[in-house]
Order: sequence, then structure tokens, then C-alpha cells
Amino acid sequence: MIEPIKPPPRKNPLLRTRLPASPPRPRSRISHGFTRAAAEGRFMLQCCAACGSFAYPAREACPSCLSAGLAFVDAPRRGTLLAETTARVPSDVYFRERAPWRIGLVKMDCGPTIVTHLHADCAEGAAVRMSLQLDKSGQAVAFAHPEGETPNMADDKQWREMTADPKFRRVLVTNGRSVIGQEVVAALKAAGAKTVFVGVAEPWRPFAGEKLLRGQDGIEIVTLDAADEKSAADLAADIGGKVDILVNTTEYVRPGGLLDRRGTSTARDEIDQAYLGFINLAQAFGPAMRMRGADGISNSAAWVNILSIYALANWPAFGAYSASQAACLSLSHCLRAELRPGGVRVMNLFTGPVDTEWFQTVPPPKVAPRAIAQAIVSGLRGGLEEMYVGDVAEEIRQRLAANPKALERELDR
Repeated sequence: MIEPIKPPPRKNPLLRTRLPASPPRPRSRISHGFTRAAAEGRFMLQCCAACGSFAYPAREACPSCLSAGLAFVDAPRRGTLLAETTARVPSDVYFRERAPWRIGLVKMDCGPTIVTHLHADCAEGAAVRMSLQLDKSGQAVAFAHPEGETPNMADDKQWREMTADPKFRRVLVTNGRSVIGQEVVAALKAAGAKTVFVGVAEPWRPFAGEKLLRGQDGIEIVTLDAADEKSAADLAADIGGKVDILVNTTEYVRPGGLLDRRGTSTARDEIDQAYLGFINLAQAFGPAMRMRGADGISNSAAWVNILSIYALANWPAFGAYSASQAACLSLSHCLRAELRPGGVRVMNLFTGPVDTEWFQTVPPPKVAPRAIAQAIVSGLRGGLEEMYVGDVAEEIRQRLAANPKALERELDR
């Protein structure tokens, strides 16, 4: 049975910080179908269109009938642990630093046999539930869990390596003035975060919800204006070495596209707040987070962006805003690549119109800020890279995959 993890002791500043190492990265192009599934929290295997059999690992042709019609589909997760072993002196640097490390052989009920990482509560001969996870190198790996819930299940050391659970971690929420930011703070504290730093521009100016934030233990209000390069740099000089998870809740929503606006002042504000604010935060906090990817229980774990689903498909009613969100999405891919050597996960959470004042005239369905906050915690605990929150976001994701041209025409109505 897993013992609950304890809060990490205060770090000795005189000790050298261990450099982050990554698990082996090489994968075939076909196997990135598993990467897509792991990023979204799905369990997918290749299934033969001709004979219906499942295949693992990724293959060019079906091992049963040699058909080339292998597509990745959602698969049953249940299996049986046939055998397990513990690697005590692995040859790879990453696993050697984290030894002992359990691995096992699982016979899936749907057919294939999979070599997998093992949760500590999995027993040989017992039923297990499989998932695909992104490891510290950003590649998909198989992970076996006990079929039922067990005490302190999320505290398994191998599972924590695959996730970014906020428990005992220090988090920076970049905008505490927004309703979304305040809901995120509450959700992170409820999830066990040790300290939540809440960025507030011009903290001398009162705002709704301020008393609630200031009245809680473990919440520190700090001065941060993401659009101001000096403000971001000054805060990073103060707490940059303490931040384990950064949640970018900076928002600037204004309606309008191109032809119904005059000048570029509003567009400049959108770019300053969203895109350039993102750059300021990344340049201020990114280097320290990347170097702390191997810092024990309190290692740097994740960077979270809250983006509009219209970053993927422009909505002309909020056309310029959609364009600024698309720029942030592209930038997040760059940040993900640069943080990956440190084992830091970048999670993008896509949402439809939110139930706030700037979407007042937009008809339902709209997403409640609390649902966004809960989704962030769920995504961190699951180790995800992409999340779609709300009916609108999920619908656009599906329609974009089915026919992007049809979606483009329908959004401009």
C-alpha cells in the first residue's frame, strides 16, 4: 500500500540543483498516434478495418491478416498483469536517478500484450486498467493502474512522474483580478497546492474578491502586470525559483473583426495583453522552470494556458481576438519544445465563450469560470496537454476534424 507523500523539506540553497534528464525519446512516426491519445487523455490502439483485431505496438500492417487498414481508435482499457519486475540499476540516466522502477507485462482483454509502467498497487495476476501517458520527454507510454481505487493512489512516485498534480506544489496564477483567475486559485488550494502566488496589476487598486484572497493561508498576492516586461522580470527575480506550476489566466476580450473597427489601438491592446504578455512571462519564468525539472517532489512541473477555441478556427464576431489567441497557440508550441528538455509540461485548455461580461450578448451555452478551474486541476492530475472545456469547444474540435472548410463558412454567419 502506498504511503502518503509528505511536504518537501525546505531546500538547502547551498546544494547543487540536479540537472533534468529525459527518458528515451525516439519514436516511429506511426507511433505518434499514441502521443495524440495521451495528450487528450484517451486510450487508443490500432484496430484492423478488415479483421477487427487490435494491434500493439504501432505497425504498418495488421499482424493477423496483413491488411494495411490500421486506424487508431478508442480501445477497452481492461487487462491482466501477467508478470512484473523491478529495475534497480537501470542503464538510462533518467530511470537510474529514480530507481527502483516497476515495469510489467499486461495481457489486454481486447487482444494485445503490452509492456507497461506499473503503479505500486498493481499485483501480479490481478486485473488492471490501462492508460496512455506523456512521460517527461513528451512521448506516449503505457501505464497500468489498479482496477479499483486504492488509498493514496495519486501519491505513487511513478504516477507523479507522469502527471503534474498540484499537491504540495507552488503555483503562480498570473491574473487574480479576473473571475477565472480567482476560481483557479480556489481550485488549486482545494487540490492541495502548498502556496498560490496570485498576480495582480496595480494591487493598490481594489477589486472584487480581494478580501477572500487576502484572507486565506497559503495565498500570496504579488504585483504582476504580464504586459509590462519589467513587472514580469521583477517578480521572476523574487519568486522565479519557487514556481512549480504557472497558470496563465491573462485575458483581454473585445468584440469586432477588421472592417467594423477604426485604427489599430484595440488590436494593439489585444496583442500587448495576450501575445506580448505571454512572451514576457515565458522569458521571465521559463528559464528557471526548465532548470528545475528534476527538483524532487517540488520540481517544476507544468505551464498552463487558457485559450479560446477560436484560436483553432476564427470567429469573425470576435475576429481580432481570435487572431491574438491563434498567435498565443502557436507560441505555446514553441514554449512546449523549449521546456521539454526540463520535463515541464505545457497544457493548453481550450474553451468556448465564458460566462463573463465580455460575452454577455453571446447566446448559451457558455462555460462557467469554475468549470475551467476544475478542468485545469483535472488536466494537471491526468498529465494532459490538450483539454476542451464546454459544449462549444468540443463541438468545434469535432467539426474541425471532420470538415474545416464547412466550419469556416458556418462561423461567419
